[in-house]
Amino acid sequence: MRKRFVLSFAVVCLAAAAAFGQQRATDSVLVMPFENVSNKPEFNWIGESFALSLSELLQVPGLNVVSNSERKLIQQRLRVPLASIPSLATSLRLARESNATLLVSGKYTIIPAQDDLAATINVTARVIRVNEGRFLSEDLPDGRRITRDIALNDALGNLQTMQGQIAYQVLYQRDKALPFSQNQLIETATKIPARAFEAYIKGLLTQDPMFRENFFKNALRLYSDSGAAGDFGEAALELGHLFYGQRKFNEAIDAFQRVVNAERACSEKARGENRPANCNDEAYAEASFYMGVIRWQQSDFEQALAVLRPLSEELKITSLYNMLGAIAVQASQAEKRDEARQAALLAEGIGFLEKAYANAEDDLAIKFNLSFAHFLNGTYTSAAEYLKELVAAAPKDGEAFYVLAKTLAELKDESAADVDNQARMQLAAGNRYATLERDWTRAKTITDMKLRVVQPQRRDFVSVVLSQREAAPVARPVSSTETLLAQAKKEYQAGEDDKAMETIRRVLVSEPMSAESYLILGKIHLRRGDRDQATSAMKTALFWDNRLLDAHVALGRIYLERGDCQQARTFAASAAELDGENSEVSSLQRLAERCSK
Repeated sequence: MRKRFVLSFAVVCLAAAAAFGQQRATDSVLVMPFENVSNKPEFNWIGESFALSLSELLQVPGLNVVSNSERKLIQQRLRVPLASIPSLATSLRLARESNATLLVSGKYTIIPAQDDLAATINVTARVIRVNEGRFLSEDLPDGRRITRDIALNDALGNLQTMQGQIAYQVLYQRDKALPFSQNQLIETATKIPARAFEAYIKGLLTQDPMFRENFFKNALRLYSDSGAAGDFGEAALELGHLFYGQRKFNEAIDAFQRVVNAERACSEKARGENRPANCNDEAYAEASFYMGVIRWQQSDFEQALAVLRPLSEELKITSLYNMLGAIAVQASQAEKRDEARQAALLAEGIGFLEKAYANAEDDLAIKFNLSFAHFLNGTYTSAAEYLKELVAAAPKDGEAFYVLAKTLAELKDESAADVDNQARMQLAAGNRYATLERDWTRAKTITDMKLRVVQPQRRDFVSVVLSQREAAPVARPVSSTETLLAQAKKEYQAGEDDKAMETIRRVLVSEPMSAESYLILGKIHLRRGDRDQATSAMKTALFWDNRLLDAHVALGRIYLERGDCQQARTFAASAAELDGENSEVSSLQRLAERCSK
């Protein structure tokens, strides 16, 4: 769980800094995820929670802290798996690599709830001096030196309190002249209101979907009612996954959107205060990813690509490159009106698949997708090269034989007939070969071919750092992207739609999350009478920035034209929340109210 310093504790720290004068930090500390030794993998999230929380709580004057994100970057650089707990020796290596002088590690066990007894957690933590390779010790009044473990036992619902206690004990072992009390550090740790956190924990521990949903909803409500800043992103994320598993896609989108909004609000606040953002990037990445997956499953390829493109370079997950490539290829196949766009989507798909292949040359699913994309693109030599390798490794892959046969036929290769016989034999079940041949005879293309995608696991996101966003400077000059965006606005206002669209495409290459670019794109489609494309672009704009009044109004009017009164009223209401005095908004509301009458 993320914790931020409350005002009272910040004041104490400032006073401490003044008391220390110009004292320089003498130590730097690295916190590793705690190890779950209870053989209950459903509680592994707690180990990462300790790493994140303690890394923030230990940020006091006189002590440097290696941030949790920085620690993950170092692990990635040294090829230390992020999804598992490193050994003590490896942890010390990571600490030395980060120039830390202190290392905090720990382990915990979970005792599940029984009858009237709540679930409990037993935690043991230790502080290690990195250079000496020994545990931090303390001197007793009688001159003896001892090593003291930090051991705590409490209800799992009090996890935040325990994290505050452990942070205080770590600081106290290092320096007993602390200028603040343990209670003050606990207050900092318990950023999430106690009742909201308790409901969240109960939701995590409950298997019944109905009760689980109620607990997470209660956690969100209690957090909001407490007046706490922002939103309870962790509870929203779990609720989104619950709905996603039940295929309640609209509800899942709403929950995941709350996570995205919470991270966005956190980042904007940091920018406004001209300081580095310390936001939950992992939750943002995970929520955005699953929103993209849902859009893909709904065959809304444009929205799926808009959501997932920005994540691909930040996450650098091979399976995500493969997924994006498959979506772009499918989007290309679905595009029937604009040949230039069809070709651009196919080229984009090949680009993503080539990145996936570069990371995993032996992955047969990626190799099939890449070869099929080359086949659709007419680059038959490349397609044949990959397909020959594929059928050699998987001699019963009938679909690969079929695509290879058609590829070799295009290349006038004499072996095409023999390969086609192999395809006919392997695809005999379910009359699959005949189905493919029927489509081929009609259109000389292969339409009924599913690309092969294995969705990334949730654990991939627990260990991911969005390093590009974190490394971005707080203050930056006007970029070429902003210059191009201003140019696109002028071109649109001058009625030069083709020029504006070309400029927007240049913007989206470098800034795929540019909400204003999608807004202008939507306006152009609307002016051209293409309501479907306009709707898609406007929704994408709102995904990246929900405060664009023009997009809410435009979508409301589009749905009015379609006779979808409920959607029209929804967008009229959201527009009114942004600017209820706006004349266009007032007009939209009146029309929406009369829509069904």
